[in-house]
Amino acid sequence: MSIEKVRAYFRQYGMEDRVLEFPVSSATVELAASALGCEPCRIAKTLAFQVHDRTVLVVAAGDARIDNPKYKAQFGVKAKMLSLEDTAARVGHAVGGVCPFAVNPGVDVYLDESLKRFQTVFPACGSGNSAIELTIPELERYSAFLAWVDVCKDWSV
Repeated sequence: MSIEKVRAYFRQYGMEDRVLEFPVSSATVELAASALGCEPCRIAKTLAFQVHDRTVLVVAAGDARIDNPKYKAQFGVKAKMLSLEDTAARVGHAVGGVCPFAVNPGVDVYLDESLKRFQTVFPACGSGNSAIELTIPELERYSAFLAWVDVCKDWSV
């Protein structure tokens, strides 16, 4: 199971006990916010894209949406999200639990500027009923991200 891969990943840092599992679904921003009792904007959603022959994850705030012109300027192609099947195969986590931890080799992770306004955020942990609360510096460290990007819209400071 994907959540077990993520738990094992965090175990090496002594953080596996911070992974939260819920008796209800947290597979969407709204469901995750409800399960956690937080504002939807604090959910760090992970979106999976195909960029040429690469798999790219963009972690963004729950209230942010991809801005196509910004995305194309950053990655040189129109935003093309992976299908449900391709996401699980290429990333290593199924839709609903996609996260930037314990991903398959060759997956590029980027963090969107929309996250920087929060002290802590809640990314998923590989399943449709899990999350972990991380500070932004922790998200940077444990996601092994390549760069901060500005590819989203409709969020406010």
